[in-house]
Amino acid sequence: MRLNKLSLRVRIFLAMVLLVLIASILIAGVTIYQYNEEARDYHKERLERKEGAIIRDIDYVIRKTTYLVETENVPLIFKDEIYRIADIHGLRIYFYDLDGTLLKSSKASFKNDSITKCIDTDILNEISNLAEHRYVEKNQKNGETFQSSYTFIYDKKSKPLAILNLPYLENDDFLNKELNEFLERLGYAYLFMMLIAIVLALLLSKYITRTLKMISDKINETRLEKRNKKIDISTSSEEISTLVNSYNSMIDELEESAVKLATSEREQAWREMAKQVAHEIKNPLTPMRLSVQSFQRKFNPEDENIHQKVDEYSKTLIQQIDTMSSIASAFSNFAKMPAQKNETLNVANIVKLGLDIFSEDYIVFSSIENEIMANFDRTQLIRVVTNLVKNGIQAIPEGKETPRIEVKVISEHEIVKISVEDNGNGISEENKSKVFEPKFTTKTSGMGLGLAMVKNIVETYKGNITFTSQQGIGTIFTVTFPKL
Repeated sequence: MRLNKLSLRVRIFLAMVLLVLIASILIAGVTIYQYNEEARDYHKERLERKEGAIIRDIDYVIRKTTYLVETENVPLIFKDEIYRIADIHGLRIYFYDLDGTLLKSSKASFKNDSITKCIDTDILNEISNLAEHRYVEKNQKNGETFQSSYTFIYDKKSKPLAILNLPYLENDDFLNKELNEFLERLGYAYLFMMLIAIVLALLLSKYITRTLKMISDKINETRLEKRNKKIDISTSSEEISTLVNSYNSMIDELEESAVKLATSEREQAWREMAKQVAHEIKNPLTPMRLSVQSFQRKFNPEDENIHQKVDEYSKTLIQQIDTMSSIASAFSNFAKMPAQKNETLNVANIVKLGLDIFSEDYIVFSSIENEIMANFDRTQLIRVVTNLVKNGIQAIPEGKETPRIEVKVISEHEIVKISVEDNGNGISEENKSKVFEPKFTTKTSGMGLGLAMVKNIVETYKGNITFTSQQGIGTIFTVTFPKL
């Protein structure tokens, strides 16, 4: 889960708990580091103290001995004294000559044991080069740390006599026990602090976000269409007061805007209604005008089929007049579209009938089947077809050599498909997303409501309308809806 998706209260709670947890880990880490530093200093100082005490004992033995004080006599001088000194100070003692060869050890025997009989050359060089002629080597074995100090011992004339080696084991059992006990007590204290921190974090986060929660609830309840209440907080921080004052000012401005918007919407609604009425009445007037003009051109009293043609023209005019009547009736009742009817229609015949009002000879109709039945309003289906064909005619530029509009009715499984294809100018990419928007048009005349109306009609009958278009090639509108 992303942090920015968490609520402010949860983030405050997590921040406080995380702060205590990090502080606890840091304190524990510093404590362990401090104990380790103290342990190192303790072992270093303890080895130095023991080394100093042993050297004082060795100096005393050298001063009191009756043997000639020479490197070769060191084993005789400390024949018995080395055991006494080692026992008193609790450390093993090794004497080496100045070349690093073992002279005497406090161990009873060193046959077949791990005692080093010679000192490494590197260590000898370190002892000789250091100003205090003392070198301490550290190494680990089997998880234990050992220190081994090498230093010169001197004769009565302060000349180097031999090299003293004191191996020292760093025994941290006592310090580790003390550290574990301290960490255990510290753990209990941290656990108690964590519980307190959780409680305080809950209370503090609730206190901080309580006012914000109330403001958030008020904002969520804010609606343009109703009267909104202002927020009244008697005691709050400066930041919260600023936020509350801004909200209350917004409420005042919102009420003023709501009144203006309501007035504007009412005026806009009446304007849109007037445009819609004009457009809907104009739709049937156009095919009526075309029918009359076609009748005038083709009227021949001597034609033997004159009565049949007059009857067809009359039916077309009556049909469009009925459409205008239904539009007027519907808009008189709050400007609603003509009531939708579910009629069982032969879609192929109705589409062909709708094309009869057009006199253009480049309009071609085709249907694979003679009978394709569906539930649709007869008048509305004709309006869909005539609107699409009319758009196709207007899309074809004047003077085009081979204008063509092809209307097809196809039955596919449970779907009726009506396609209207023209070879006009096509639709630009920037206008494709606006084609079905009300009031959008690229023509100098018209209200831009035709395709929006067609879309509404088709969707009312659980259908769909789509199109494909290429500029300079043409456009294909496809209407689909369920069959019977």
